[in-house]
Amino acid sequence: MVVEYSEFKGNKMIVLKRSEEDRYPFSFGKGKAKLIVENFEAIKEFAEEAQS
Repeated sequence: MVVEYSEFKGNKMIVLKRSEEDRYPFSFGKGKAKLIVENFEAIKEFAEEAQS
């Protein structure tokens, strides 16, 4: 996993890539980062549940 930081309209962003060549990285700002941290356990459960 590659982690980078960028900026969008003056706001700091974190960019997560599967590899350096990832054409569609996942990026978000501080507001969404706080929301993710506050709901980490629910997100973890969702990610780990069996696919249907």
